[in-house]
Amino acid sequence: MTDSPDSIQDTQRAVGTGRITAGEGPTVRLQRTYPAPVEEVWDACTSAERIGRWFLPVTGDFHPGGKYQLQGHAGGEILRCEPPNLLRVTWLSGDNPPSEVELRLSPRPGGDTVLELEHTAVVDPAFWARFGPGAVGVGWDLLLLGLGLHLSGETKDEAGAQRWLQSPEGKAFVSASSDAWGAAFRAAGATAAEAASAVQHTTAFYTAEAPSA
Repeated sequence: MTDSPDSIQDTQRAVGTGRITAGEGPTVRLQRTYPAPVEEVWDACTSAERIGRWFLPVTGDFHPGGKYQLQGHAGGEILRCEPPNLLRVTWLSGDNPPSEVELRLSPRPGGDTVLELEHTAVVDPAFWARFGPGAVGVGWDLLLLGLGLHLSGETKDEAGAQRWLQSPEGKAFVSASSDAWGAAFRAAGATAAEAASAVQHTTAFYTAEAPSA
């Protein structure tokens, strides 16, 4: 897996509040432009065969009202599917209430595609205070990196990806992502101390390093 620092710099991030079926909660938003046609990005994000090539194997009944399951990860229901522009699903992981993820794709002149992703969840206040938006934001940054590498023709190597994540380059990517989410947290109203604490705990979680006292 090749590190891509530009994917940190080229991704716009924001933190807000949204309402879903489970209730009201924080929303993380990401926006990134890919040098690929909208139909190509849509296919990469919705084809079961292709999702397994850059994320995880997925099974299910792929139509509105159908269910999906990512191997060893989240599952849920397909709420809306409007090719090649909009996909909305519930996102259920562990014992947490179902959150919701919306993916929007927009073509741009010249053949590029703007990807916008929103993830809204009802979050335990103590968990949010400890980790802030980076808890899920860093994960989405890693997935957008994987999608970009897939669209550029790189073949996924699961073992290699895990080694990269624990390498100095991988940890630097996670740290930069966590810092970026800390900045978005502050822009949304968190204090400097709250954002710094969230960044510290999020970075430690993803790099498996104990935060300093």
